[in-house]
Amino acid sequence: MTNSSRQDALNTLRAADSPFDVVVLGGGITGAGVAREAAGSGLKTLLVEQRDFAWGTSSRSSKMVHGGLRYLGSGHLKLTRDAVRERERLLAEAPGLIDPLRFIMPHFHKQFPGPRLFQLLLRAYDRLAGQQSRLWLSPGETLQWVPGLDSRCLAGASGFTDAVTDDARLVQRIIAEARADGATCLNYVCARKILRDAAGQVTGVELVDTADDGAGSAFRVTANLVINATGAWAQRLRPGAGQGSPIRPLRGSHLVVPFDKLPVACSVSLFHPDDRRPVFAFPWQGRTVLGTTDLDHREDLDHEPSITDAEVSYLLKIAATLFPGQPLGRSDIISTWSGVRPVVSGGNELAPSKENREHVIWQDQGLISVAGGKLTTFRLIAREALDLGRHQLPAQRPAPELRNERQPVLAPCPALPRPPGVSHDLWQRLQGYYGRQLEGLLTAGPLTTIGDSGVTWAELIWAAGHEDVMHLDDLLLRRTRIGLILPRGAEDQLPAIGAHCRKALGWSEPRWHTEVERYLALWQTACGVPAQPRQEVHP
Repeated sequence: MTNSSRQDALNTLRAADSPFDVVVLGGGITGAGVAREAAGSGLKTLLVEQRDFAWGTSSRSSKMVHGGLRYLGSGHLKLTRDAVRERERLLAEAPGLIDPLRFIMPHFHKQFPGPRLFQLLLRAYDRLAGQQSRLWLSPGETLQWVPGLDSRCLAGASGFTDAVTDDARLVQRIIAEARADGATCLNYVCARKILRDAAGQVTGVELVDTADDGAGSAFRVTANLVINATGAWAQRLRPGAGQGSPIRPLRGSHLVVPFDKLPVACSVSLFHPDDRRPVFAFPWQGRTVLGTTDLDHREDLDHEPSITDAEVSYLLKIAATLFPGQPLGRSDIISTWSGVRPVVSGGNELAPSKENREHVIWQDQGLISVAGGKLTTFRLIAREALDLGRHQLPAQRPAPELRNERQPVLAPCPALPRPPGVSHDLWQRLQGYYGRQLEGLLTAGPLTTIGDSGVTWAELIWAAGHEDVMHLDDLLLRRTRIGLILPRGAEDQLPAIGAHCRKALGWSEPRWHTEVERYLALWQTACGVPAQPRQEVHP
């Protein structure tokens, strides 16, 4: 959506008399999934996001589309079964966006988990998925898969297959599908208040355009069904939110390092020596990622979450444990990211990593609130929320049936010839990332890559003109990831980015310089390495 079409949509909302069937609050993976299922079911749908699409958890996850092997080990059979089936569905629908990734779990003598127990767990995991991916590797074979791994006391390794994605791009594709079915989707529009009649029934939402730092005036839209998919923010709009099943914001942080400093072609896992939590090193976007931590996040949810010095040390320690011959230091870190997971707490002062990751849905007279859940199961969560809420529609129309379960979430990419000079791997990624929009992207600009990022100029220009970019961080941290995979947030590339994209963005030269200053300051806070130890904030 361009800036002009965004303004047209806002003007239409302010003047509209006809109500929406459903208003979705939150433009992360859950909200996008709800909008996609609702619009695909013939419902008149509006989605609004207070910041940028995928600004919160859905651009800062561990990027894994997986069944949750650790959840199977904790006895969450249904969660694991649903997730592995959704994983297989997404792999089939969007190769290039969701790709298989081999996971290797080394086993060391007299250390948990033992190979027999882990292989038994993998047998059950494969059975739920309906296919076999597990394997056993001898110590020699393990070192062929993972060169440089600590070989002292190595008993072998277990292997299995899950999947990896770019979570923010997945959200963009789902939003594009929702729009193709008629949904109106707007970022930088905040829900201030849930509107109700005298009996307490939901009648709509009060909204405000926040694209200009919240300077816009409030306006109202009418709907009998509002689905609150704002994640860690869900309690703000839910009455009685402090009573039972509170949302516990948990921070997970990651390091991005050069591939040649930690060359892993698969995801390698080990239990951290400090707390016995599983931590991973995995390949992503031509770099290597280390993650994740799992800590209570007690800071303001409206501020950019960021890694602490203690978390940096924690993740560097696992790298030193896994690969003692390839030491990493703070100067090797390209970037960091931290996300806040909206986990619904089980109480009893559980450790963060022991909390249940299953989603919870609350109902209140037309307000359906969703929290928790996994990236992989977004479609199932969306359908459950809609199924619970569809009876809230006006009595004069029957409750609609949800779209057919077998219909794809992501429409097939059009059959186009691969352009000259474009590699097979790049072509598959472009098809997966852009789907039915691929033809437009191919005409947006050069298909040459920006530095060694693997991202093309065409993608940057297309996003600048067609993907709701309001600020420079939208473009460099979510529409593309060059701010995470190039040094210093791609600072050296900013003059060329301005030359290529400023016209598509519709920004004046002073606006561009303002955005650059804002972006670089934000990047240092949210994506850089802490300059000095930062204390955790306690209530």
